[in-house]
This record gives sequence, C-alpha cells and structure tokens, in this order.
Amino acid sequence: MTVTIPATGPGTTRIDTRTADPVLDVVIPVYNEETDLEPCIRRLHAHLTTSLPYRFRITVADNASTDTTLQVAERLAREFAEVEVRHLDLKGRGRALNAVWSTSDAPVVAYMDVDLSTDLAALAPLVAPLISGHSDVAIGSRLARGARVVRGPKREFISRCYNLILRGALAAKFTDAQCGFKAIRSDVARQLLPLVEDTGWFFDTELLVLAERAGLRIHEVPVDWVDDPDSSVDIVATATADLKGVARMLRAFAKGTLPISDLRAQLGRHPIGVSALGVPPRLATQLVRFAAIGAGSTLAYLVLFLLLRLGMGPQLANFLALGVTAVANTAANRRFTFGVRGAKGAGRHQFEGLIVFGLGLVLTSGSLALLTGLTAPGLALELTVLVLANLAATVLRFVLLRGWVFHPRRQS
Repeated sequence: MTVTIPATGPGTTRIDTRTADPVLDVVIPVYNEETDLEPCIRRLHAHLTTSLPYRFRITVADNASTDTTLQVAERLAREFAEVEVRHLDLKGRGRALNAVWSTSDAPVVAYMDVDLSTDLAALAPLVAPLISGHSDVAIGSRLARGARVVRGPKREFISRCYNLILRGALAAKFTDAQCGFKAIRSDVARQLLPLVEDTGWFFDTELLVLAERAGLRIHEVPVDWVDDPDSSVDIVATATADLKGVARMLRAFAKGTLPISDLRAQLGRHPIGVSALGVPPRLATQLVRFAAIGAGSTLAYLVLFLLLRLGMGPQLANFLALGVTAVANTAANRRFTFGVRGAKGAGRHQFEGLIVFGLGLVLTSGSLALLTGLTAPGLALELTVLVLANLAATVLRFVLLRGWVFHPRRQS
C-alpha cells in the first residue's frame, strides 16, 4: 500500500528553531491591569527562560488602559530584553491580538490572559505541533478529556452552554472557544486575520470557526485551569456579544460573503491519499460512517415500525417507517459519508435516493410477503426477517449511493 501525505498550505512545513530571532511571540492583552501585570510577566518570563529551547518574546498589548498599566509595562520592557510593549488607543482584546499577531515577525504567535489562570506547563505542548508542522492552530481546552478545572458552577454552566450553541449553530468541532490560552502559526494567521471582524471577546471564536471551515488542523491541549475570582469580565455583556457574533457568522455563511472555498484551497489540508490494490480511496472511512448512519437509521426504522404496527398492517407500517428514515438517511450520507455539501444537486440526490429506497422496499416487503405466504408469523419472527432483509438492503444501498448517486464524476 502506498500512502501519500500532501504538504499543502503554509502551515505544514517545520519551523527552524535554530535562529537568533524569536520563534514564539506570547502576547498578553491588558486593560487596567497595573496590579497583576508585573507578577504575570516575571512568572511568565522565568518559565519561558527555563523551559523553551529557542528564543521567545513577550509582548504586552496595552489597549487603552487609563491607569498606570502602560508605565508598568514599559518599566518591565527596560528590565527584560525579551519584553516589548504595544499601545493601542482603543479597547478590545481581539483588536489588540489582531494588531500584534498580524505584524509579529515570530513564526508562532500565542496569547494568554494576564491572570495566568492556565498552568504554564501546557505552553510547550500547545506550541510544539505548530513548530513541527503537524497543526495550524492550537488551543487550551477546559472541556477536553483530561482537563482539570476549578471554577464556579455559573461559569461552568455558561461555558458548556456556549459550546453547545457553537456546535449546533456553527457546526464547530473544537471544545473550548473562550479559554485564554491559544497559539497559531503566523503564516496561517496572516491569511485569516483580515477576515476576522470582531475586536472583543468573540475574536477567538470567529478565528477558530474560520480556521476549521478552511480545513486547518486545530490541536487541543487539556489544561489545568483555576478561575480568577477577581475577574472583571462582564459575563452578561460578553455572552450577548458572542451570540450576536454567532448570528453574524451564520448570515455571512448563508450569503456566501466569506471566501471559505478560497481559504480551503490556499490553506486546507487535503485528505491523505491511499493507493492499494482493490481498495478505492476513502472506502474505509466511508464504510465506517455509512455503517454508523445505517445503524442509527435501522434503530429509528424499527422504533417507527413498532409504533405504526400497533395501528396498521405490517406492509403499510413497513412502507411508512422505511420512507421516513430513507429521506433522513440520504441527507446524512450525503453530508457525512460522501462529503457533498450545499444545496446544489440536493433534489436529484433525494430523488435517486428514493429509487434506492424503492429497491430496499422491494427487498423488505418481498421478504414480508414471502414470510406471510408461507406461515402465520408472530411479531418476533417478523422483526427477525425485517432485520435480515434490511442488512441486505443496506449493502445494496451503499453500493448504489457510492457508485451512482454520489459518484465523484457526477458531482463535478
């Protein structure tokens, strides 16, 4: 078997760390943090000095502080050669990150909150896959398996609800959008940042959704995280702004105003090409997904059949149950098994899917007719025959969907 892994997109090449220039630029966005800034920088600088085998920079991004935060930052910059200061006249964490990341000369840029709620031991695992070229974006996650988190039930509830909203509304697969512990390759960031509109707390989510839609690999690191009880973040205002951001992105995707196809072509990682005798590309993946969808469809079909069978004969119950699940099955396989998205061709796919459904109906109904013609079966025997007939119909369905309805040449 021959496996080809294409090195596409800016983020796939390994970064050379044997350089006198900074490899990592860690940004600390601050607004009126005159008390917490100095201990944060000292602790972070000490950790980076002892744990990283390459050069680094710490950039304090002061976005319109009205206290002495800027003066504290400038004093620290005079003390440490690795510390720099950027001042912005307008507030907004997203604005500060965008300004520093888009102009940084380091090949990897990151950020963390000034309270250092996340254990710094997670920083090296966060950055390593970006340097190696394995991943394009890396995030610390408080919701991933293995994370250890100490925080109140209110914040826990809000965080998990927000995660569910992102998964349901934007089909996001990452687990934690708002953890203040992220890194991205600069060559990738320069392509994505011009498209990020938000200048506040939704900046993280918008960047991650764009990266995911563009086909980039997002690496997640489970973190140890302790909530800062003195945090000045307005939860209600932040949640409202986030929901508005979700709605804005939904409108943009619906209207097609974001150049996702172009981004995917420039940055996205192509599927791994597999060549083996008798094994078409992606067959194994398609079989697994088709089987999972088929299992769910079969379960739904049996439940519907049992419910309908209470008030009607077996043939009509079989026809209705199979018809309802066939439409859902075709839609699910279209998107998840064969990777066909968008409205184009959906009507034809459903029509041809119904033809395939008809063949399945012939198998299952024919089996029932043969059974009732030979004997007077009970409900248990009816179900057994239906399950066996559905297995045969499932094999036929996969062959026809893959070789006819969703064949790649027909999609193009």
